This record gives sequence, C-alpha cells and structure tokens, in this order.
Amino acid sequence: MSFDPVAWINTPRWQTSRLGLDRMVDLLDRMGRPQDDLRFVHVAGTNGKGSTCAYLASMLQAAGLRVGLFTSPYILRFEERIRVNGCDIAQGELARAVEAVRPHAEAMEAVCGDHPTEFELMAAVALEHFRACKCDIVVLEVGLGGRLDATNVIDAPEASVICRIGLDHTDLLGSTLAAIAAEKAGIVKPGAPVVSWPQEPEAMAVVEAAAAKQGCALTVPDFSQLAVDPLAWRDMGEGGERDGNGVSATASCEGGDGALGDASGEGGGGASPVPLCRRFAYRGRAFETRLLGSYQPSNAALALEAVRVLRERGWDIPAEAETAGIEAARWAGRFEVVDVAPLTIIDGGHNAQGAQALAASLSDLLGEEGRGSVAFAMGVLADKEYEAMVRAVAPWAASFHVYVPANPRALPAEELATCIREVLAEKGRVEAVPVCVHATPAEALAAARADAAFDGVAVAFGTLYAIADLAKALSDK
Repeated sequence: MSFDPVAWINTPRWQTSRLGLDRMVDLLDRMGRPQDDLRFVHVAGTNGKGSTCAYLASMLQAAGLRVGLFTSPYILRFEERIRVNGCDIAQGELARAVEAVRPHAEAMEAVCGDHPTEFELMAAVALEHFRACKCDIVVLEVGLGGRLDATNVIDAPEASVICRIGLDHTDLLGSTLAAIAAEKAGIVKPGAPVVSWPQEPEAMAVVEAAAAKQGCALTVPDFSQLAVDPLAWRDMGEGGERDGNGVSATASCEGGDGALGDASGEGGGGASPVPLCRRFAYRGRAFETRLLGSYQPSNAALALEAVRVLRERGWDIPAEAETAGIEAARWAGRFEVVDVAPLTIIDGGHNAQGAQALAASLSDLLGEEGRGSVAFAMGVLADKEYEAMVRAVAPWAASFHVYVPANPRALPAEELATCIREVLAEKGRVEAVPVCVHATPAEALAAARADAAFDGVAVAFGTLYAIADLAKALSDK
C-alpha cells in the first residue's frame, strides 16, 4: 500500500494540542531550518485572521510575487491549509513534504520520548513545501494564541499583523482580553513593524506595550476613513436585478464562483452561485470585495495597512495590485451566499464576536424589517460562548435547527436547544420560534431551507468544523 501523508499526519499519537516551542524548534533544526530561507507576514488574532490572510495573499500575488499561505483549520479539503499562489498543495507535493519531515519527527519520538503535535507537523510540512517552491513571501496564520504557537519559531517577519482580539480559548489563553492580547502580541519581534486592529482599550494597551518594548513601529487602520456601501447582487434568474437595501449590483460584479469556493476562486459545492459584491472606500480609494460580511471591509483595511508597511520596507506592490487583490480574494464559509432559492448563507462564526458580526451582516443584508425572518441551522463546540452566540442572532430568528458537529468537543444538540429555548423565553418568543433537533448538519440545513421556502433566508453557522458537511449537503441536493 502506498504511503498516505494525510493518514500519517492524522495518526492518533500526534492528536494532542500542547502549547510550547521546544518540539517545533527541535524538529525544524533537524530539517535544516526551512524557515530561514523564507520571509513572512505573521498573522495572529481571534477573529478575521483567515479573511485578512486571504486579502494579503491575494494582493501580494497580484503584485507578481510567489506567495505561500498557511491557514487552519481546513474548511473543505485537508490540502487547502497549504497553498502557493492560490493553489492547494497537490497530493504528490504533500507526500514529498511529509516524507521530508517524517524521519525527523519519528526520530524525536524515539530519542526524546516526545513527539510533535499534528499542528506542529502541518506547520513543518508547510515550511518545507514553501522552501521547495521558493516562495518570495509567506502569509503565516497563527494556529492558537501566538506566543507559544508553533508558527512563532520564525525570526522577525516583514510585518506582524494582529487581527481583532476577543474572548476565545479562555482555558488556554486566559480569561481577560488583556491576558489573551498578551498571548497574541507574543508574535511581536524586534525590528518587525506591527499592524493591529484598533482593539478594545484593554487589549490595545497590551499591543502598544509589546510594540514599544520591542522597538517596533505600530500601525492601526483608521476606520473613520472607511466608507462602506450596502450589499448588492444581480439575480441569476430572468435577468431582473435584486438589490440589498435598494442598491443594484454593478456590472463589475458579474460572473461568479462556485459555492463555498476557495481562495483561488475555484468552486467547491454544487449550489448555484450568486454574483454579489460589496463596494467600499478606504483613505479615498475605491475597492470591491466578494467577501460579503459587514466586517470584511474592515479586514481589508487592516490588510491594506499591512501592504503599505511592506511597501515601506521595499516590497514592490503597486496600487493596482491592491485593487485587483481585494477583488480577487476568496475565503470559504464567511458569510458566503451559496444559493438563491432560498437565499442560503454559510458563516463560520464560532464565538460571540463572530455571531455579533453575523447579526450585523444580516442587518446590512435584510434591514431591520428582516428581524424574525431567518431560519438558522446551528451547531457549536462546548467550549465556546454559545449562549452569547444565541443571544446575538436570536432577534433575527424565525426558527432554529440544531445539530452536533463532527468534533470531539461538540456540544450535544439537546443542550444547545435548551439554551436557545431559555434565551427565547426571556424575549417572550419561545412559542413563536420553533427549535428542532437534527441528527446531522445536512438534515438541519435542509430543514432550515425548507422553513425559508423559495424567497426566504436560511443561515448555517456556529462552527467551522461543519462547513465541509454543509457543502456536501448542498452539492448533493
């Protein structure tokens, strides 16, 4: 039987999560330190990391650079975690990179009695692949936290980017914004400029102190210079236009990607795509994005500031590459419209901040008159602030269809249903909003779509770990 690199990485003995850098340093030293042949933009934060990375990689690629992109977790395919110029690592390339890492990982286990974790293996495989591909620059997303994350073995990057910080993984990172910010700001290194989301004051003070301590210039986007238009889309049906809050889609938004497409624009599921776009201006320049969440222009502004910092460090990134890169960026499962009849949205919001952003995007899409009109399919992990997530979206709910995600940390569907009913009871809506339990994500999504009927809205959200199952359900419909 031929060697299966994915099966090897997923070997049960690797399936632990332990923060710390010693194993990763040892592994990469044995491999000849592939990170030393690469240059990086290092991206940490709680929410918005994936989208910000997608914008950055897309703009750098549009500038003619060979760009590596490492993200986690995967949404549709294992290979999508490692990309070069928008293309997932091929099976043959993955096998080669894993074979380069494998003897060193197994030697560590034999000699030291310890072994790398799955994430450490993935990061090492990614660095090996990016070195083999001779990437000009790598957009490297932190897996968890920052200070002790496996990606933090790199020397000073070209820029450190810190996305929006919120309360998540509090069991590992701390129970306050300041504690979590200290972990995220652990990626800040001497000589590397820092670009940060304008955090809550408690977190911003920590980021500012970290940058000052390391002697790093700190850049924060000015959201007062950000002007965002409402969502707009063109109906794929009989040629008529359908508009969000009265704004018609522009001609430059025509065309479409497959539902649940990846960062390169390749289609994923089989649902009918909708050519939507969002137009915004930042610092007086106009942009369009196909990432539709209300928060996406802010993520794009953060990425634009990072590109400006790179330009100041000598990288040749023309303004046209910024415009083209923002428009070309794709990121699956982030307020992604995947069908029109009914309008079906997949959103990876998996914590309180993410659910609040989803609610804001629904308000933008539907207007306040859309409250109480959305059929939700929802599954969550037990270690998330799921009650706060329910509270964020409850005003928009016409029904809830809950399920258990395929993850060991999943919350039982009955417990989620009980939580939802308690929140609805506080609002006096428990009789008006049915809450139904389903065996699978596919069944929950099908029920939500049935509730929405032809001209309604169905939204599936709560965890990134269900998106692949939801995509398959849509492709099989």
